[in-house]
Amino acid sequence: MDMKLADKVVLITGASGGIGRAMARTFGEEGARLVLHGNTRSEELRDWVSQQPWCEQAILVSADVTRESEIQGAFDSALRSWGRVDVAIANAGVWPAEDSPLWELSEERLRNTLDVNLFGAVFTARAFLRTLEETGPRDDGHGACLLFTGSTAGQFGERGHADYSMSKAALYGLVRSVKNEIVQLDPFARVNLIEPGWTVTEMARKSLDEPGAAERIVRTMPLRQLARASEIARAAAFFASPFAARHVTGQVLTVAGGMEGRVLWETDQVDRDALLERLEDDS
Repeated sequence: MDMKLADKVVLITGASGGIGRAMARTFGEEGARLVLHGNTRSEELRDWVSQQPWCEQAILVSADVTRESEIQGAFDSALRSWGRVDVAIANAGVWPAEDSPLWELSEERLRNTLDVNLFGAVFTARAFLRTLEETGPRDDGHGACLLFTGSTAGQFGERGHADYSMSKAALYGLVRSVKNEIVQLDPFARVNLIEPGWTVTEMARKSLDEPGAAERIVRTMPLRQLARASEIARAAAFFASPFAARHVTGQVLTVAGGMEGRVLWETDQVDRDALLERLEDDS
């Protein structure tokens, strides 16, 4: 299937991380022109991009997503290089690994998590909408796409990580509001949310490596396996496609093996060897 992504300009925040990097690869292989954002790991991202066959299709931008002027500057760089931005993916995020109940959460951690995960997404959306207002819609009728990376923590909550959960839950309201606003700038533009569950990335690896952690996680999934970053990236390509998802907006796609808020399997029903085969991310 031709996803109609060739030569579309795709800006991805947090492209140096596991899911962001997988998105970069997927869209690069689809022939998109890329604007890849990094911050503290920008040099690592640059080294990785230089080794990709599509490296000439990509520019790199560095910005702190919690500073609106910096993320606006990333979009300005995209305009100078490619003339427009067709797809913006607000993917940058943090997940503080230490469990901490709400009454013990430091104000510093609480504010930082919300600044990066929520306000970073909001600032990315604002910069994209301003850019779309400046350039106008495409002449071919292929509508723009604004996509957010959420989390199942926003749907089910996560004990010890209320800061993360609330930062992702807030994206529901953002998506369902902006979908009604973006069409004032582009009548075919769409806004959606991908909601990954536990995905094998560097950010999650430490927690997944704890004895028994992976088995406990998949107890709530009919599909007893963890996601790969590439699977999240392919969901992003679907949403971004003006062909595959032309009439899809305001939606949340949960990519989490059918995760529910209840236990489906006991740990002795989980095949650890088969599960661990899935832990090597193919992104």
